[in-house]
Amino acid sequence: MTNGREKSDSAIVAVKPANNAEQSAAESVEPRAEAKGNAGQQSTRRTQNRESVSQALERIRHAARQRKKEKFTTLFHHLTIEQLEAAFDDLKQDAAAGVDGVTWKQYDADLECNLKDLHARLHRGAYRALPGRRVYIPKLDGRQRPLAVATWQA
Repeated sequence: MTNGREKSDSAIVAVKPANNAEQSAAESVEPRAEAKGNAGQQSTRRTQNRESVSQALERIRHAARQRKKEKFTTLFHHLTIEQLEAAFDDLKQDAAAGVDGVTWKQYDADLECNLKDLHARLHRGAYRALPGRRVYIPKLDGRQRPLAVATWQA
């Protein structure tokens, strides 16, 4: 495909002129065209760390900020076992057990199997969150503040 009569497409790299041609008479070399779209972006950063996020998740985050009333209904395909593991690593190891009685250390004992099972249940729609254990903490003014302790769902 060309842009016009006797004009090359911008994506084609021009040939360098011969070395023995006069500089004044030699045609200048056409510059290489910039890639269009997101060609320079990767789906994830080269080094995996907690701050890195996939390009798709960043686009979702941007869309959510721009269109606050929009509902997102198909996001589970972005959820990976690695993300579940990173979320698990961010949890407090000494946190209290939930209504299921499972502690962080007990869940961590077979973490790979637990996360694979959780990931599979999430993707097939079989995951059902258990209710949190409700505790009420007294406030200075005499009222009580509810506090929920989540479960590990081993």
